[in-house]
Formats: sequence, structure tokens, C-alpha cells
Amino acid sequence: MARIHVYDTTLRDGSQGEGVLFSLEDKLLITQRLDDLGFDFIEGGYPLSNPKDQEYFKEAARLQLRHAKVVAFGMTRRKGVAPAEDTCLRALLESQAPVITIVGKSWDMHVREILNRSTKTWR
Repeated sequence: MARIHVYDTTLRDGSQGEGVLFSLEDKLLITQRLDDLGFDFIEGGYPLSNPKDQEYFKEAARLQLRHAKVVAFGMTRRKGVAPAEDTCLRALLESQAPVITIVGKSWDMHVREILNRSTKTWR
């Protein structure tokens, strides 16, 4: 029987709602509760977004989680920057999170406006 792994984004997506502001302590407590509930992966945020998220990864590594793995969220390297020189990728590695999620820009507006590519070439 196949197992479904559950990936929670509360600490990143959930913190983007109007009026939502998690303290470091809030994020650590939520992490522990999600682990208690049996979540497999807990997305802790983007380590380079702010000092609180950087500190979160340091503190989360000290938690005695029974089940969940903390995930650092980030993006592919920036255009024109070698992966070894990209501060975004470096921050993901330096977070020392056991799992890293990297997203690529695929929305046609991102392809045109950020990547400066024609959407006709990838459709």
C-alpha cells in the first residue's frame, strides 16, 4: 500500500495572510504541534527572507521531532549567477534543514518579466 506524505506550509504560506505575524516562539511551537499531529514535512520558510527565519532553522534543528522533517523553501538560482555564487541557494544550504524545496518560475508572467523569455518557446 502506497503511503501519502503530508507537507505543511503553515509557517510560510500561512504567515502571508493579512494580520498574521508569527514570533520565533510561535513557529517553534507550531512545528512541535504539527509533528505531534504526524505531518511528514513542515516548511519552515525561506532562510534568507528575514533574521527570524534564519534563527528558526537554527532552533528547529534542536527540537526533538519524532516524525516530521523541517524544510527550507527557496528558488532556483538567479539569472546570470552561477549556483555556487548564488546567495539564495547558499542560504538554503546554510540553513542545514534536512529537506530543501526549490521552486522554479513557471507562471507565464514570471517567464516573460523575470526570466525575460518568450512563453512561446516552452509551450
